[in-house]
Amino acid sequence: MRNSPTPRRRSPRSRTRRLVAGAAVLALGAATACGDGGDGGDVTTLEVWIMEGTNPDAGPYVEELEAEFTARTGAELDVQFIQWADAHDRFTTAIAGGELPDVAEIGTTWAPEFGAAGALTDLSEHIEADGLGDDLVPGLYEAGTVDGAVYGMPWYAGVRALMYRADVFAEHDLQPPTTWEELRDVALRLKELEPGMIPFPVIGGTEYAVDPFIWGAGGEIAEPAGDGEWRSTINSPEAVEGIEFYTSLATEHGLSVAAAETWLETDQLESFQNGDAAMVINGNWTVRTLLDDDPAWADRIGVVPIPGRDGGYSPSFVGGSLLGEFTSDEPELAWELITMMSTGDFAAAWADQSGYFPGQQSLLEEVHARNDPLVTPFAEQMLRAGASLPVTELYGQVQGEQIIQGMLQSILSGDQSVREAADEAAAAMDETFGG
Repeated sequence: MRNSPTPRRRSPRSRTRRLVAGAAVLALGAATACGDGGDGGDVTTLEVWIMEGTNPDAGPYVEELEAEFTARTGAELDVQFIQWADAHDRFTTAIAGGELPDVAEIGTTWAPEFGAAGALTDLSEHIEADGLGDDLVPGLYEAGTVDGAVYGMPWYAGVRALMYRADVFAEHDLQPPTTWEELRDVALRLKELEPGMIPFPVIGGTEYAVDPFIWGAGGEIAEPAGDGEWRSTINSPEAVEGIEFYTSLATEHGLSVAAAETWLETDQLESFQNGDAAMVINGNWTVRTLLDDDPAWADRIGVVPIPGRDGGYSPSFVGGSLLGEFTSDEPELAWELITMMSTGDFAAAWADQSGYFPGQQSLLEEVHARNDPLVTPFAEQMLRAGASLPVTELYGQVQGEQIIQGMLQSILSGDQSVREAADEAAAAMDETFGG
């Protein structure tokens, strides 16, 4: 492997290179297999990009993956780790310059964009031939599917659920909510019983906490309008009902704080971790953060799926990563690697090491069956009520413009009513979709 500051493409395009026996190429502390046993033969090498930091110690995983891939195929891997913050620009630059890897990890919202640019291979035939389609986590699978073309294979996933202070609830004989009304009522009780705590921070710096209420009320953020076009539905009566309930917890019932109007999820988690917040909507990956900081959190945290309006669950965004093939010259080898990483033992190992969930439904069911009180509720949320964002390359622009965040902040600050803010957000989204 090579740890170079910029992605590099081999020439000729086949990426077959002569390796000198005994030479070792190191990246991030993991050694690739190199040489051919001493006769100087040609070895095919796939270039792979993986995001850095998701797995805190990815070296052993990569070593095992490289060894198994070489044992199965005779080919080798050149794994490069890149930062999430730089990744999108790295990909767009590489697409423009034709300097792409064979296989790479991509965020779910990037698949439509890179697919539309012609950079990603449609994996649907491979998935169908191997009989994998029915065993992929739906929310993650849908995120990579555009007009029947599958531009990314689900690799690992995360989902948000309702985390609460189980010790505080037990002290006051409170039960976790199972409906929106119960969520409001238990938050009101906490406001009386624990005046020093924030019952439920209503945050405006991210869309992921309000989305469940939009979906839970029967609304959608946007929907296809035919001929590949999209239109916003965030101002539909159903969506407005969900937004109104979520924001009213702050504006009408005083269950949040003014500072939360611009909080990101990280700020919200810090509030929970500091003992200030009693309930938050946050991701399954944050449990490990809390436990690593203080193992005593195991006795303080409770988790339940986000309650539905009248029972059941409100859908929650299934995020995570896909594995995409960037029109490799070695498509069969690329697919072999993708299936190795996204199914079976390697998929389970990555999920376990990173604190995320596997993208394969059968593996997720195994996690769910363990009945871990801090894991199973998140798995239940993903299995029974996972959702995807609008699957269009233009939704990334909507997110970049922070249209939903702006809508929330204008409501929470009192500058606009829910209806006014939703109408304005819908118009802004439609302008982006139209563009």
